[in-house]
Amino acid sequence: MPPAHTGAPVIAGASTSSSPAPALEAHSPGRPGYRRLSLALFAAGLATFALLYSTQALLPAISGDFGVTAGQASWTVSAATGALALFVLPLSALSERFGRTRMMTCSMAVAVGVALLVPLAPNLEWLVALRAVQGAAIAGIPASAMAYLAEEVKPKALVAAIGLFVAGNSIGGMSGRLVTGWAAQAWGWRAALFTVGALSLVCAVAFRVLLPRARFFRPAPLNPRAVRRTVSGHLRDPLLLRLYGIGALFMTVFGAVYTVIGYRLVEEPFSLGQGVIGSIFLIYLVGTVSSAAAGRLVGRLGRRGALYLAVTTTALGLLCSLSQSLAVILLGLVLITAGFFAGHAVASAAVSRTAKTGRAQASALYQSAYYLGSSAGGTLGALAYHWAGWAATTGIALLAVLGVVSITLYGSHAARAARFALPAATVRAVR
Repeated sequence: MPPAHTGAPVIAGASTSSSPAPALEAHSPGRPGYRRLSLALFAAGLATFALLYSTQALLPAISGDFGVTAGQASWTVSAATGALALFVLPLSALSERFGRTRMMTCSMAVAVGVALLVPLAPNLEWLVALRAVQGAAIAGIPASAMAYLAEEVKPKALVAAIGLFVAGNSIGGMSGRLVTGWAAQAWGWRAALFTVGALSLVCAVAFRVLLPRARFFRPAPLNPRAVRRTVSGHLRDPLLLRLYGIGALFMTVFGAVYTVIGYRLVEEPFSLGQGVIGSIFLIYLVGTVSSAAAGRLVGRLGRRGALYLAVTTTALGLLCSLSQSLAVILLGLVLITAGFFAGHAVASAAVSRTAKTGRAQASALYQSAYYLGSSAGGTLGALAYHWAGWAATTGIALLAVLGVVSITLYGSHAARAARFALPAATVRAVR
């Protein structure tokens, strides 16, 4: 009887007393399985961001229809991202028992089902409640996807694979806002939300058809104590804590900017229509390129060097956004988007590589911090805009950028201190 598979790829040439066992290799670029995997996770990422932020470009229309402020309307976004942040850890634990593919499939089915009910919400309270349920359902996708990639893809290709998943996020965010903007201008915001739900249904079907079966996943029994131990271990890891903080702060910037930008551009002196504002989210294509290029950035500059470049680009974009020129504001959004998606891809890939055990929980904690940052950024950015205009929103975002710089500088200092503290022989071995 052949030995049980332990979760690592079988060594080519290994044999048993009966017959040679077929070698199982992790997916790598150039192979058909890797292409199917990439397309499937791209479709999942596209649906995730399209659904999660489906109301963001519609906030001015929702405010006008329900007669509420920007801060109140922003809860249609913050409720979804906040619920995702709360549920991502328990659902990632369930994925350890029932499987990554099953968790992602069920999550997408529920999220799409709720998406078809969201346009029927009779008031803001119901809209916020349905969006919270939708966010909780979506929570099963990102952490499970990261863990699936870490298990099924060769380590050298992991950053690129995660970059493609994040690229799907960026295109999903762009297409969702683009579609909702023009659909809302033509038929109203409810029809726009239904359109996004229908497109996400197509993505969900494509995901399920394309995704290769998991070959290296081994189910673990549900053990709350073990989960607590694993989570506690991750929260005691200084590097993981820094990565969680970086993800949260990057997303605070992004949430603040893109939640409020529609309100700024619909007012004087710009007075743009809902469809044109939705088209501005074509800038997300820049994020597709920068996230997919994250692996090459890390190869050339190292992880911290790539983060410094990402945060500098984001800060320059925020300063450009203060201009009263529409062209300069658009340039600022390009820089903010490029910096954010590059930084997010680098940080999320680093989490998957740093965690040697409990990868699903490690990724879930990152996603939780990341989406809490989105909720905080969207709400604080909208409140700041209501209080003192776009300059106040930008101030919130720049404080978050300063936080990323501080964490990265501290990480560089800690790495140097640890290197000098090691014996010379150990340093040579590490190198």
